[in-house]
Amino acid sequence: MEIGVSTFVETTPDVETGEVISHAQRIREVVEEIVLADQVGVDVFGVGEHHREDFAASSPAVVLAAAASQTSRIRLTSAVTVLSSADPVRVFQDFATLDAISNGRAEIMAGRGSFIESFPLFGYDLRDYDELFNEKLELLLKIRDSEKVTWRGGHRPAIDNLGVYPRPVQDPLPVWIGSGGNSESVIRAGLLGLPLVLAIIGGQPLQFKPLVELYKKAATQAGHDLSKLPIASHSHGFIAEESEVAADKFFPSTEQVMNKLGRERGWGHYGRSSFDAARSLEGALYVGDSDFVAEKIIYLRKNVGITRFMLHVPVGSMPHEDVMKAIDLLGKEVAPKVREEISRWEAEEGN
Repeated sequence: MEIGVSTFVETTPDVETGEVISHAQRIREVVEEIVLADQVGVDVFGVGEHHREDFAASSPAVVLAAAASQTSRIRLTSAVTVLSSADPVRVFQDFATLDAISNGRAEIMAGRGSFIESFPLFGYDLRDYDELFNEKLELLLKIRDSEKVTWRGGHRPAIDNLGVYPRPVQDPLPVWIGSGGNSESVIRAGLLGLPLVLAIIGGQPLQFKPLVELYKKAATQAGHDLSKLPIASHSHGFIAEESEVAADKFFPSTEQVMNKLGRERGWGHYGRSSFDAARSLEGALYVGDSDFVAEKIIYLRKNVGITRFMLHVPVGSMPHEDVMKAIDLLGKEVAPKVREEISRWEAEEGN
């Protein structure tokens, strides 16, 4: 069971003062968070690509590379790379370079992206949303699997027997599929034999169990070895010494961001009652003390089949020292409890 952290490098207004941290400062803070995560035993750190004022990570590979030379063991991944509006050649080159700097710790998490700002920015038509992703994923995998590439598609100039460099340390460079719970994307990941990441940020995580089974069924039918296909989840959360302290610290900025996005997307109002309901054992919000967060992750592993858990912290801007403390608790207290219990459970179950 792997334990990780993810961030969108948020720069939302402080809920009390209204002040906004600069993009530069927040990026530097995230590098510090990655270094700490490596030191305390967190397995993986993900940075998500966005192209808007309130998230500063338009280039995850660069942020991750800044931390790569200061870390020694933690895996470094995008979360996600918006592949539909990116050039797969450049994506591969960036992450192969990151793989070199980190000596084989880079991963790509490819997704369509739930935010659409990158499409007009890079000149793509949203009407081609699905076709763009399918085509570019095909090209990315061709580049990953072969030094010389010949390829033709409908949305990018053809490549005729050209080499793509540098080549990564890892062979193959890991490519994950990120999904918000769409059955089509889950089946595609299974058929391609690619690891799967599910964004579980609402409802009940148990509702995702059928998607995990669908993924496994597709992978098995395609002849892939399930033991080599990890399944990850990505959920909002925060850890403090006491559960109520964690909730009181995490709620204000989370409420601010969720309601801003809600106004953009037509969601209902997000309030404290919704927040507290999601903090239950069966809910999708991983907020509490170390014991409770560990219990929720163990519950997720046993009942849904997740083998990597990514804690997304924070959702909106919070004091850097609070985020660092949450990462410290995740690595030093939560992760050991989860690993010990899952190891014991798997031994008893014969998994």
